[in-house]
Amino acid sequence: MNCGSGPAPATMVRCRQCSASVAAPPGARAVQCMQCCCVTRVGGGGRQHGAMVPAMRPIPGFGGGRGKKRAVLVGIKYTNTRACELRGPINDVKCMRYLLTEHFGFANDWVLILTDEERDPCRQPTKNNIRMAMHWLVQGCSSGDSLVFQFSGAGVQVPDCSGEERDGMDEAICPLDSFQQGPILDDEINQAIVRPLVHGVKLHAIVDACHSATVLDLPYQCTFSKQYGCLRWRDERPLNGAFKGTSGGQAVLISGSSNGKTQMNMMPGPDATVGAMTHSFIRAVECEPRTTYGHLLTSMRTIMRDGGGNCNLQGPAGGCVRKVANFSGVEEPQLSSACKFDIHREPFCM
Repeated sequence: MNCGSGPAPATMVRCRQCSASVAAPPGARAVQCMQCCCVTRVGGGGRQHGAMVPAMRPIPGFGGGRGKKRAVLVGIKYTNTRACELRGPINDVKCMRYLLTEHFGFANDWVLILTDEERDPCRQPTKNNIRMAMHWLVQGCSSGDSLVFQFSGAGVQVPDCSGEERDGMDEAICPLDSFQQGPILDDEINQAIVRPLVHGVKLHAIVDACHSATVLDLPYQCTFSKQYGCLRWRDERPLNGAFKGTSGGQAVLISGSSNGKTQMNMMPGPDATVGAMTHSFIRAVECEPRTTYGHLLTSMRTIMRDGGGNCNLQGPAGGCVRKVANFSGVEEPQLSSACKFDIHREPFCM
């Protein structure tokens, strides 16, 4: 009798769009088809409530001590993969690091960067590395901590099987190895970096990706209302009553919405580009550092509409960037939050 237990076999899943057989690795919640790029949920049953966070191991260069300001910045071009190569995500990360370190006092030692240009395997934006980085970001968080999670890359939607999503779809971000390991669903992101936030901790997430409007699964969303001509809060709490808030802290997502018809700009050619949503966010903060959340969204909206495709960001990275690429197809900036607040009076600070 063989008492040893070898690695669990992969599960074969039928693609919901083209019906091709796709191998799902053990523990995957969803898989991405290599033929049509469609994302299919693994198993048609209810939601898995336990976050499948890998066993923590030290991240090189990030051991010992805890900075009160910490950031995880992820940018993925998907070079040499089956996905369309994006122009802008790497510069998004470089410009965001400059903003955090020069304007908000983040130490370089506590800004963890994952991009597909990194040579260190531990700094590649694989699914496992992104999971570990999210866990590192919130692990041991305490009152007074300011945390930032940035993702610039591709996003997808997956049919919701739990009845939580009002539109019937889960949102997800695509790691570098999404075709092999599957995307990271909004449910897991919420459980990984939203639920652990204790009283006095604040998380800002800036996500420049298609289908990113509710990618943190936060219960309240603030958008521009065409009916009222102003910013208004909308209740996005799950219909089945599932809790998607924090453990007393605050979480804010700045992302974008799209009608699904916007032409995404892949920008073949030089890499001197930056994402449109990220550019509007950084530019708005640079122009008016002491702003409110409401004014920040209004400024971002103006920059995205009137920017003309030219980049004018500060810092070494921004100075090398010439063009703005709307690789995520975002039309309107929007904000989601763990709780409602007065966006026209609450000062923005990271």
